[in-house]
Amino acid sequence: MKPARIVLAPLLLPAVPSCLGNPLVAESQRYDLSYQFYDEQDDRIRVESWYLRGELELDADTGFRFQYLNDAISGASPTGALPGGIQPYYADVDDVRDGILGALSRRFGDHRVELELSCSVEDDYISNGVALSDTIELNEKNTTLSFGLNYLDDTVTVPLLGDRSKESYDIFAGVSQIIDPNTVVSVNLTLGCNDGYLNDPYKVIQRDEIQSFPDGNGGTIDIPVTNIYRENRPDSRFRQVLQFEGRHYIEPASGALDAVLRLSNDDYGILSGTLQVEWRQELGEKLTVTPFFRYYQQNEADFFHQSLNGLPVGSPSSDPDGSGPNYSADYRLSSFNAISGGLKLRYQFSDVLSASAAYERYVMDGTGGASGQSQDEAYVTADILTLGLRAEF
Repeated sequence: MKPARIVLAPLLLPAVPSCLGNPLVAESQRYDLSYQFYDEQDDRIRVESWYLRGELELDADTGFRFQYLNDAISGASPTGALPGGIQPYYADVDDVRDGILGALSRRFGDHRVELELSCSVEDDYISNGVALSDTIELNEKNTTLSFGLNYLDDTVTVPLLGDRSKESYDIFAGVSQIIDPNTVVSVNLTLGCNDGYLNDPYKVIQRDEIQSFPDGNGGTIDIPVTNIYRENRPDSRFRQVLQFEGRHYIEPASGALDAVLRLSNDDYGILSGTLQVEWRQELGEKLTVTPFFRYYQQNEADFFHQSLNGLPVGSPSSDPDGSGPNYSADYRLSSFNAISGGLKLRYQFSDVLSASAAYERYVMDGTGGASGQSQDEAYVTADILTLGLRAEF
């Protein structure tokens, strides 16, 4: 990784040419540089990430924000084969991702419209996106309505099979309401659809079979073998996500409680729920300490199976196109829960500069029994460390 590559961006952005040909000098600027290390136990996946984010107020009505990210991914991930057999349970992963995002917003009366463009590139995955949103302030800015849509056009390179395409569409609507000077509540609904190649090109599913081989005397010998096949997810997915959030500042304690409840459903048959709670505690004028806790639970997808044994799937295709029957042994589609918790720290050195640090512990466990969950070895336990600097002008 080369984090030094990203430091030129803020030097180029403050002087953005306006439509009149004169430079727009940013009235205010904020930049965040952060580093994150994600480390799964048992020599599983490790991800080192660098992020540079910036927000610039070009004038009273115009804003620009951007993000650059660089991820280096390495380690091993379950393939979908069962442990203890002749097929490899883990596959090595080694990749680098670069992504960039830019968004320009403009106020029109009570409306603030934003157009966002994004691009992300990996060795085997390219994603290009566009998003359009509108935020409306009503009731003397005590009520905020938000609407938007986004579109992703992805290209997936499948080993031995070449490029495949995937498209994603999302629309969302939300409302945020100030209840009193210390309390804000909001609710958001997102509807999303994926279409195209939705398989993970590196996930497989196994089946125990009998193969016949010549015995050299004009007959055959039947030998039990274990073969692996590419997974075959449906070629479309429709999902709905409903989120509630409440924030309340408690003045005597100089702290704020933030709670989020998120419910999700899709036509894979997965129903999930997330509860997140954090407490932001001010300690003096410079230090903020934020302990947090998150709980996530989902049931298995309709087509999740540990193996193809006993299933009426015929001869699995070497190039599955999403048509039925569908099957996957990916542990992320199984029934499981996940608990994470940790601590965030932020220290304000001056009006311009602040620093932050966070540690999070993440633990997954299967909950679906023999038919609905993967083997215990598949589930992840990870440590996540994040360090950051912020500069505001």
